[in-house]
Amino acid sequence: MNKKNKNTEDVKDQVEEVLDATIEETETKTETENVDVETQLKNDLEKEKDKFLRLFAEFENYKKRTSRERIELFKTASQDVLQSMLPVIDDFDRAMKEIEKSDDKDLIKGVELIHNKLKETLKSKGLVEVEVNAGDSFNADDHEAITQIPAPSDELKGKIVDVIEKGYKLGDKVIRFPKVVTGQ
Repeated sequence: MNKKNKNTEDVKDQVEEVLDATIEETETKTETENVDVETQLKNDLEKEKDKFLRLFAEFENYKKRTSRERIELFKTASQDVLQSMLPVIDDFDRAMKEIEKSDDKDLIKGVELIHNKLKETLKSKGLVEVEVNAGDSFNADDHEAITQIPAPSDELKGKIVDVIEKGYKLGDKVIRFPKVVTGQ
């Protein structure tokens, strides 16, 4: 029986070794799988965080852009109305020059008050006259040349000889360039 016991014990030892090895392999595989799952979850979390940050940044840019567009729209919303008023202002200016030739002081004063009120109202809406005078240097970026005439003097060559139509700005934007005659 001794031999049988020894063989049985040897078999038991071998079975235990195989079982221990199998258990260790299984534990190692389980640990490796847990590490792989954990790594995968971390990677997925990083991807989602990146997506979220990009989406958040895109939304912030959208908010800023629409806010700028809205402010710009409010600034220039009245541009069409003011542009359509410019010929009326021009006519009023011409009428003022003719009325000033009259002897009726009350008429001149009344029309002058209306003229000033109109100009101040438009100014309060952001309309500003572009200052241009005869003798100023001509700049193609700031003026619109209607025609060129021979300069009356050498000083006026390449300069503005006459202002045909006033220019106007709405805020910082020029809505009508001054129309001028230049000296040649």
